[in-house]
Amino acid sequence: MTTDRQTLVDWIDADRERLIDFLQAFIRAKSPNPPGDTRQAVEHITNFLDQEGLEHEVVAPQAEMPNIVAAFGDPVRAKGQDDPNGGRHLVLNGHIDVFPVGEGHGWTADPWGGEIRDGKIFGRGACDMKCGTTASIFTYAYLHRLKDRLKGRLTLTCVSDEETFGPWGARWLIANRPDVHGDAMLNGEPGSPYNIRFGEKGPLWLRFNVRSRGVHGAYAHLSEGAVKTSMALIGELMALEDIEAKPSHNIARAIDEARDYLNLAMGEGASDVIPKVTVNIGTIEGGLKVNMIPDHCSFEADIRLPLGVEKETIMAEVIKIVGDRTDVEFEEINFTPPNWCDPYDDLAETISAVAKELKDIDTMPIVSLGTTDARLWRALGIPAFNYGPFAHGMGGADEHVEIEEFLHIVKTHTLVAYDFLMATG
Repeated sequence: MTTDRQTLVDWIDADRERLIDFLQAFIRAKSPNPPGDTRQAVEHITNFLDQEGLEHEVVAPQAEMPNIVAAFGDPVRAKGQDDPNGGRHLVLNGHIDVFPVGEGHGWTADPWGGEIRDGKIFGRGACDMKCGTTASIFTYAYLHRLKDRLKGRLTLTCVSDEETFGPWGARWLIANRPDVHGDAMLNGEPGSPYNIRFGEKGPLWLRFNVRSRGVHGAYAHLSEGAVKTSMALIGELMALEDIEAKPSHNIARAIDEARDYLNLAMGEGASDVIPKVTVNIGTIEGGLKVNMIPDHCSFEADIRLPLGVEKETIMAEVIKIVGDRTDVEFEEINFTPPNWCDPYDDLAETISAVAKELKDIDTMPIVSLGTTDARLWRALGIPAFNYGPFAHGMGGADEHVEIEEFLHIVKTHTLVAYDFLMATG
């Protein structure tokens, strides 16, 4: 007798070319952010949902950045209800927008072409994250076919504006649509099929403005200049990297156990920076002419907080570093706190079990260097996990995803969603 789980796998195998075609066309539906116009890509998704007969809603608080919300299943049980047979509410989340390409330097394939070469699909968004969003969409479609036998509720959110922290995307939905909160969230952001991401470092972005007396470049005795002052200040800010993180025991254990997996997913050395504060000076601008001592310089610092370091600790040190300098001003331009959920949560264990079943993959819970929409669910105390492909070329030239890896992500998400919903609450 064929089980529902085997039926799901068979559907995916039969849809191999359809899945590949969908992802290729998804890549061709340009959605770089900035500027963030995702309407062409949204139309690609809604056309598919219409063909499948799946009801959905387009939610567009900003007209050029629409979001898609769809759901089916019994209303979720009230939080705290002690019902051993109660269904659970799982949210499948993926973003539609992608990094811009610019002039396309370094690409050997058309960034918007979806070309297949050597078993890989090339194009902007191939791994970040149109692969994962495709997995969410098809998972939703496959499970809808079994909706009469499923417990609980399944919600799909395809969102815009993730690359700019989601004010019109997931952030807006979380703030205005409590029906998308759920009991848990599954997301296909890139990382590695060997990793389940349960947490993220937190970016704190600061802008510094330095002013000084501007004079002729030959009169160096009259003014140090804003650029030199900025250079000295940047040197002092690097001392923030010496602040020690103090995560909880289970988080520290998970990070330590995942060292090899962290390096595999994010490059050699990732395991060393995950538990540390890092400081990057992303932009710097000052001066008008080579033979003038500049009267103004501005720079922006991207400070990444690991789990176990509070924003207040960083800000207190920055205030100390600036000290009584009257020529320096700074402001916060963005902050997302470090975030995490239980690395051994039931949903994480389900992902691990399915990955092992499908590909004999041993997974490890890890913390991510970058931020994802998962942080918004975690901020509400809702377990949220990322499981996606390797980040080949993410944000750079020749971004791609291996076809077999893409299909593995689709199968994993589909079976994980099925298993999660069929388990008792």
